Amino acid sequence: MIKMVNLSKTYKMDGVTVDALKGVSLNIEAGEYVSIMGPSGSGKSTLMNLVGCLDTPTTGNYHLDGLLVSEMDDDQLAAVRNKKIGFVFQTFNLLPRSSALHNVELPMQYAGVDSGIRRDKAIASLESVGLAHRIHHKPTEMSGGERQRVSIARALVNNPSILLADEPTGNLDSKTGVEIMALFDRLHQEGKTVILVTHDQKVGEHARRAVRILDGEIVSDQMVRKG
Repeated sequence: MIKMVNLSKTYKMDGVTVDALKGVSLNIEAGEYVSIMGPSGSGKSTLMNLVGCLDTPTTGNYHLDGLLVSEMDDDQLAAVRNKKIGFVFQTFNLLPRSSALHNVELPMQYAGVDSGIRRDKAIASLESVGLAHRIHHKPTEMSGGERQRVSIARALVNNPSILLADEPTGNLDSKTGVEIMALFDRLHQEGKTVILVTHDQKVGEHARRAVRILDGEIVSDQMVRKG
């Protein structure tokens, strides 16, 4: 599903060249549960932006579901993101004055889905994360865990190839974080491809495969024993 070959990403900041990624190669198969771990400044956020088609590499090739996305323009990348990738962010990224239902409908609205179909699919997606009773509530009326469930429902609603989660428990208390990770575990068991980007060892241990990055390079890539 994901095939990255010798990806590098270079930024120029205040006249200084920064090598955020240095020749990274990574393959991820459909249905895998992978964590990308590393400390702040390691390059994991840059790698996440490339995996999620939020940015393009300076050099190297990236194929997603057979598409060479590393050479796409911004409009093409946006179309791929909306169709193939569901994002879950640490800060939830919800519209605060809109209902849970409307927040979940948004990706389908961008994709031009009919309003009636949008509503039915959004309700089903919210039900799947245990929020059938909160569909008309706004994020400001919800707990952090409920907000994150709304963002997961939104990520799932277009049935993406990949669920990409960036520090998904970073703004949650430990008990709620455990509940959210149990939801990711269930989604993986149902066949979803899940990629976690985190610096938290406990979060990363939920994955079946751990990719560690340091100073812009992958330093280890191991299967994780469960049980």
